[in-house]
Amino acid sequence: MVPGLTGTCDMVVKEEDLVSSIGGAAIHVLSTPRLIQLMEAAAIEAIKDYMSRGELSLGTRVSIQHLSATPLGMKVTAHALLKRVEKHRLFFVVDAYDEKEKVAEGEHERLLVSEDRFVQKVAKKREP
Repeated sequence: MVPGLTGTCDMVVKEEDLVSSIGGAAIHVLSTPRLIQLMEAAAIEAIKDYMSRGELSLGTRVSIQHLSATPLGMKVTAHALLKRVEKHRLFFVVDAYDEKEKVAEGEHERLLVSEDRFVQKVAKKREP
């Protein structure tokens, strides 16, 4: 992995993406958890073609500011830029825009791990 890789992911805000759908107030705008998911998807998009076979990318940290509300039916586009690589840790700058303005900005960290070792670790956790 090398700094400078970029990824983009977009969506149109649907009913299931709204604050009101996760048990919050009856506010019909894009929820922060769904926005974070979109930004993580952009980060994954940036690196997916550069990952080794049998390697997973796991989100380990997200720090964003949700700057503006996006209503139902509006398109949102998230961007991720890989800024720094420290061994298996990847550090991204992320942002998102709806059709009118910037709606979020922040940082996201991902970790590259062996899929086999990860699956084994999870399986061990299930053991009594």
